[in-house]
Amino acid sequence: MIRSGMYIVLGYLCGSVLFARVFASLLQKGDITGQSSDGNPGTANAFMYGGFRCGILTLCGDMLKGFMPVHMYLKDAGLDFCGPEVILVIIAPVMGHIFSIFNGFKGGKGIAVTFGCLLGLYPDLQPALVLAFMFIFFSLVIRITPHYDRTIWSYRCAAACILLFIKNIYIKTAFLLISLIVNINMRCGNAKEEKCRVKILWKH
Repeated sequence: MIRSGMYIVLGYLCGSVLFARVFASLLQKGDITGQSSDGNPGTANAFMYGGFRCGILTLCGDMLKGFMPVHMYLKDAGLDFCGPEVILVIIAPVMGHIFSIFNGFKGGKGIAVTFGCLLGLYPDLQPALVLAFMFIFFSLVIRITPHYDRTIWSYRCAAACILLFIKNIYIKTAFLLISLIVNINMRCGNAKEEKCRVKILWKH
């Protein structure tokens, strides 16, 4: 338990590093959160207000801070030998990103870091692929806009699929908690309220 506690703390601290702010400062792009309407220090605003290089670096940083603690823990402990503590190891980077200790317990939406945490489960990539599929499906097949609603429905549908088809109870529980945290955070956030629109793209 001491070892898992170390990885939980490590994951939270890694998650708390808001790379959008870090790289915007290093690249002299100013305060991208101040420029944005939602004040979100995440990947989308890094691309939009910091440019392509700032966005790519932020995306990689946000994914790595989710990937590394989870992957390191599972490499150390092994998923087959993990107990309930692995749930906290998986969600810790997302919690750190959303409630950053380095930013007054305020942070981003947690989308990129969620993918990082799920990729940290390698070689089991099913949860990450399910979430990616939902984002692609609601972007290219049945398009939900704005991005706020697309994200909420992608997480909800991914959670339902993971609950039904993923066997590992700890992975199921971890993703359900992440989905709940992300949904609540977005509902309580500063996202601009726009009417949800659904369009079936093969119909003209």
